[in-house]
Order: sequence, then C-alpha cells, then structure tokens
Amino acid sequence: MVYAVLGGAALIAIATVVSVLGPMVAIDLYTPAVAAWWTVFTAVAVQGVPFLLLGTVVSAAIGAFVPERVFTKLLPRNQALAVPIAGAAGAVLPGCECASVPVASSLMRRGVAPAAALAFLLSAPAINPVVLVATSIAFPNQPKMVLARLVASLATAVVMGWLWARFGREEWLRLPKRAQTAASSPTTGVKAFVAGLQHDFLHAGGFLVLGAGAAATFNIAVPRSILDIFTGSSWLSLLLLALLAVVLCVCSEADAFVAASLSGFSPAAKLAFMVVGPMVDLKLIALQAGTFGRAFAFRFSSTTWLVAVVSSTLVGWWLL
Repeated sequence: MVYAVLGGAALIAIATVVSVLGPMVAIDLYTPAVAAWWTVFTAVAVQGVPFLLLGTVVSAAIGAFVPERVFTKLLPRNQALAVPIAGAAGAVLPGCECASVPVASSLMRRGVAPAAALAFLLSAPAINPVVLVATSIAFPNQPKMVLARLVASLATAVVMGWLWARFGREEWLRLPKRAQTAASSPTTGVKAFVAGLQHDFLHAGGFLVLGAGAAATFNIAVPRSILDIFTGSSWLSLLLLALLAVVLCVCSEADAFVAASLSGFSPAAKLAFMVVGPMVDLKLIALQAGTFGRAFAFRFSSTTWLVAVVSSTLVGWWLL
C-alpha cells in the first residue's frame, strides 16, 4: 500500500511537471538542427525495426524448431570449407544488417562454428536478392556495379571468416548460451519461440536506438562543405564514403540509391559505400557489442572495415 501510494504520487508529480514545462522546453529546443536530428534518427530506427523483427523471428524459429543436427550435417567440420559455404548461404535470406546479428547468434547457439556464423552475418545483408535487385535499379544499365558489389561483399565475408578461424580467440567473443533442446510437443516449441523472440527483439532493439542516435548526431554535426573537400581525390573520396557508410547507417536495401545520388564520387568510392555499409555501421556495431561483447565488436568491426575497403578497391579497379 505504501509503495503504491508513493509511486502514484511520484507519477502524478512527474506528469504535472511535464505538462507544464514540456511545451516550453519543446518550443525552446525546436530548431532546424533538432528537427534534422529527429528526422534522421526516426528514419534510421523505423527503417531498421522491420528487418530487426525479421531477424529475431528467424533467430527464434531456428532456436525453437530446427534441430542442432541439421547444421552439423549441412556445414563441413573443416572451418576453412564451412566459411565460404556459410558466406554463400547469406544470399538466401532477404534482410539487412539488423536481421543478421540475431540470426548469427542463434546459429552459434545451435553449434555452428563462430567463423562460419560470422561469414553469414556479413554476407546475408550484402548479397541477398533484394539488395542486388535494388542495386541494379539504382544503377541502370550498369551490370558491372551489381557484379562488383556481389564479388567484393562475398570476398570480404569469406576473408573475415577465415581470419577469425585463424586468429580469433575465445575470450574476445562472448558466445551466446546454448539453447535448451525443445521438447517434442508443439507447446514447448511455441513457448521457446515466443521467449526467444521477446528476448532477442528487446535486447537488440535498444542497441539499434543507440546506433540511430549516433548516426543522427553525425549528420547534423559535420557540415556538407567539409565533405565536398574530399571529392577531388579518388583515394580520399573512397575513404570518405567508406567512413560515411559507417555513420549514416543506411539499410542495405536502400544504400544503393544513396550511393547513386552521391554525384562527384568515383564508381569505386560508391562501391566502397555499398560494401562497407551492410557490414560496418554504428547501429551494427552497437548490436554486435550488445550480443557478442564490446571487445569483439571493436576488433571485428575495425578489421572488417579494413578488409572491405581493400576488397572494394581491388574489385573496383578490376571491374569498374
């Protein structure tokens, strides 16, 4: 009774203060910069939530209904062979980077080697059919751009999987807990699915919001005039768009249209933007940190960015 009375009184006091001061504060804070920040934040968050939900649904379904022996039979025991197969399997899951993290986490819980799961995590949002079709529409009559994106993205995913298999350490990766084996009754499977969906979506959603806020802050903090300085050099423009892909957090289904609109930049720079974005951006780093730990996210993201830039440079020089 005491807690109820105190809590109710506190809520009434907070509601009163907010109702009186809220409009005054909103008027003072509503500036063009704040409006721009809110627009970018809302766009990133709203754009990512549907695909995050898709990923958590797939993740929960894998954990609740797919037996562990399925993965052990599909993937070779040799990690060097399992990595390219897992990377190529990313082409069958339409979704963006928000969806790939929970799915990779679920694969690890089901006994898939981390190197193979990480290759899938990188390739799924970058080479799936939706992304490739969107790229062909954004760059009409330029099939080499679509091919370059496919080759550079798949190469980056496979190389990162091999690098983790060779140099990765267990203490860097906070492995998800192995899921309990579901009972044969449908009720148990459904309960496990609902529990996994609720946990993964709420857990990853918070980090998606943090990444969206960071991206919005960059958009209003860095003037456009500074970005225009780098368009004169092909190397600087490539590095700039590779960095810009990290902070803009554009969904992989839409980043091709953003890249196509960046006039003045070389085709290789636009390719780097499309290869880096689905693999390394602020919201993805936040999701990885929340799922696998900050030590992993820092090492894996920085190395992935470097490999993606090198891959984009080589493939761009070869095809574009």
